[in-house]
Amino acid sequence: MTQVSVNTSSSLLDAPKHGLPVTIITGFLGSGKTTLLNHILQNQHGIKTAVLVNEFGEIGIDNDLIISADETMVELSNGCICCTINNDLVDAIYNVLEREEKVDYLVVETTGIADPLPVALTFLGTELRDLTRLDSIVTLVDCENFSIDLFNSDAAYNQIAYGDIILLNKIDLVDEADVDLLEVRLRDIKADARILRTTKSQVPLPLILSVGLFESDKYFDNIDSHDKHDHHHHEHNHHCTEDHEHDHNCQHDHHEHSNHLENDGFISVSFVSDKPFNIRKLQSFLDNELSANVFRAKGILWFQESPDKHIFHLSGKRFTIEDDIWKKGQKKENKLVFIGQNIDEKTIKEKLEKCLVNN
Repeated sequence: MTQVSVNTSSSLLDAPKHGLPVTIITGFLGSGKTTLLNHILQNQHGIKTAVLVNEFGEIGIDNDLIISADETMVELSNGCICCTINNDLVDAIYNVLEREEKVDYLVVETTGIADPLPVALTFLGTELRDLTRLDSIVTLVDCENFSIDLFNSDAAYNQIAYGDIILLNKIDLVDEADVDLLEVRLRDIKADARILRTTKSQVPLPLILSVGLFESDKYFDNIDSHDKHDHHHHEHNHHCTEDHEHDHNCQHDHHEHSNHLENDGFISVSFVSDKPFNIRKLQSFLDNELSANVFRAKGILWFQESPDKHIFHLSGKRFTIEDDIWKKGQKKENKLVFIGQNIDEKTIKEKLEKCLVNN
């Protein structure tokens, strides 16, 4: 699900005059993208920042997890921003550009299984190239869980290959020697990337915003070699035609149709219930019964044992449950999304049902 939010403040940014600067935040499932986005929104004082968020799944979770200074949130289509909703991405960008209250900066957070190449090409391959300026692609890496071999994912590879800045995140959870080895491997994929080490996505913003690291000429020079790389089994083509008043007909093809999700075997399982969980049953399910093919899960939890709202995150084998409060008028319910490769949707839903009270 794609969402648009605008974080506003009083003064203006001394931004370059050649189009609205854009930063793309990418990274595999659970790497810390939303945490980085919140860090940006909380610390960019004096700047009006528009945010575009893409979720993969039937229900939207990030709306409850993102700190937003205004409540205007536009929900578009479900899917992966790099393929199935490319038209909606373009329309959302125009909604930002045409706002009466102008913004200084645009941040696009992709879903964790998105290929950043076609997202970048959306800015470079349409009339948006004259209205925006792609500043950099920032890729987050979960040092504890990241493994291109494990994920066996073209998208995970491309997130590194096209990252101008790579944040080695969650370094507090692993030995420094392991981080060193991971950095060596990432430099084999992208030798000239700016690599920074972070905990909880905390990074000085001048190191990642308005840095001017994206080089469009070099980017296009590498597209052919990217398509021919032995790592990939399909071609990337992006065709756009421009109609009157930016009525866009855009098509992003992997062969004839974008199929990287099918190639990588990803599936999203959504679960919603107006019954509370039994906390012990849910913990037992997460500890002992959840498939190892689930790489990422997140959501809002409601327990019989607690009146509070709880924020749930799972990355790899590690999960956290944090206390929160229900917003005024917010319905108490459980809302979860699980994302993985070749996972059994029916089994996950059946096991979650058994964790509910009176089930």
